[in-house]
Amino acid sequence: MGKERNNFAEPLAMLLDKGERMLLQMGDKSPHVAKADGVYDDMRHDWWTSGFWPGILWILYDLTGKEQYKEAAWGWDEKFERKMMQDNNFHHDVGFQFLPTAVIKHKLTGDPDALRRGLFAANFLAGRYNLAGRFLRAWNQEKLGWSIIDSTMNLSLLFWAAETSNDPRFAHIAKAHADTVVEHFIREDGSVRHIVNFDPETGEYLGAIGGQGAGPDSAWSRGAAWALYGMANAYTYTGDEKYMRASQRVANFFIANLPSDDVPHWDFRASEDLENEPRDTSAGACAASGLLELASILPGNEGSVYLRAAERILTSLHHNYATWDLPSHDAILVQATGHKPAGENVDVSLIYGDYFFVEAIAKLNGWKSRIF
Repeated sequence: MGKERNNFAEPLAMLLDKGERMLLQMGDKSPHVAKADGVYDDMRHDWWTSGFWPGILWILYDLTGKEQYKEAAWGWDEKFERKMMQDNNFHHDVGFQFLPTAVIKHKLTGDPDALRRGLFAANFLAGRYNLAGRFLRAWNQEKLGWSIIDSTMNLSLLFWAAETSNDPRFAHIAKAHADTVVEHFIREDGSVRHIVNFDPETGEYLGAIGGQGAGPDSAWSRGAAWALYGMANAYTYTGDEKYMRASQRVANFFIANLPSDDVPHWDFRASEDLENEPRDTSAGACAASGLLELASILPGNEGSVYLRAAERILTSLHHNYATWDLPSHDAILVQATGHKPAGENVDVSLIYGDYFFVEAIAKLNGWKSRIF
């Protein structure tokens, strides 16, 4: 998978061209959503999506060596550190914020401040661990016993910290949470719960909550993407086969439920009339990048099934959902779904969809500097 795949040279060339335009259009914005006007918003620095735009910049820098991307990406981890010292709402998603900023910055440049900031974020995330329930607490405020599938992707920050600092406590917490994901989040058929509620005092499992899915028993597609990618990462860091098999179980469910153009609906069980439900290109992009990781850890034909699936998803995103012919549009992908049950951000562009699309295309063209 490391060698360049010529059939994905075209989207890479288009991404490199798009990246130069995005750099001018985005400026210092911290984007989350672009709606019909194609203009990305500008969110506060402790908003959970704030790491994805600088993450795109670091990938573009690594691919091209162009200093303009490095200069634009350089200060984001410092911005997050300053925000950490103020009133803020950082939570379980600090991995999404510090992996594509501080961690990759240190990996590519050796910057000691980036290393310090990455380890600081890992300590913060480790501090959210509930010992009785063996889970990372989601969000803040009153949700003391809530944990969400998204945190599976943030475990890479803890695994990285364990390796970098030679302190196994980070990995102990990451593995404990990963075990809880396998036990309580991933169903036998490979579908995934979004939110699981535990008694914060005893750790007792209390039940599932629909969250951004259609309901407690539904199959939110982006949650499946977080799970299959995060479980593949957990296997890469630990070598524990149960994580690889969990990733496969979710991947098999995800692939089997894709529509004819290989881009998922927002929830695989949203309604009986699924064809009229919105798509979620962000789920497709994240799942494709996760499928590439899964393919890389499985031998021969077993891995090639997931590689081909990732390629099909990415090919469809490239041809059917990208803004190549809309140069004034800030985003890369359209037709993403943020939070359908709340009526928020339906049929929009989402910065994390753009990030994982860039990441996946980069992987297929030989990019090696993985941080998730």
